[in-house]
Amino acid sequence: QVQLGESGGGLVQPGGSLRLSCAASGSIFSIKAMGWYRQAPGKERELVARITNGGSTNYADSVKGRFTISRDNAKNTVYLQMNSLKPEDTAVYYCDADHLDILDRSHHYWGQGTQVTVSS
Repeated sequence: QVQLGESGGGLVQPGGSLRLSCAASGSIFSIKAMGWYRQAPGKERELVARITNGGSTNYADSVKGRFTISRDNAKNTVYLQMNSLKPEDTAVYYCDADHLDILDRSHHYWGQGTQVTVSS
């Protein structure tokens, strides 16, 4: 079993920045892709950004040029640097991870979510 612990959410003014962190812990064998999704009230959960263990990234069009995803494989931690935040970025942000266990079985995990609120 793998647990994902997120931190770094909060209240920020439009144009401000926040950095989210998500650390994986537990019975880790091999974590493949990690990423961030978000869910605003009344909307479906959507992809924000993902990164593979090789460093390949993909971003939602709405955050390209403003958000940067990075990863420390040694610490099993993924980060999301969010700059030039807009009110429409307000959502609960969830970390996710694709884990391959010692028997080569794939499992997907979610974090508990962290609230990001962009408001003046």
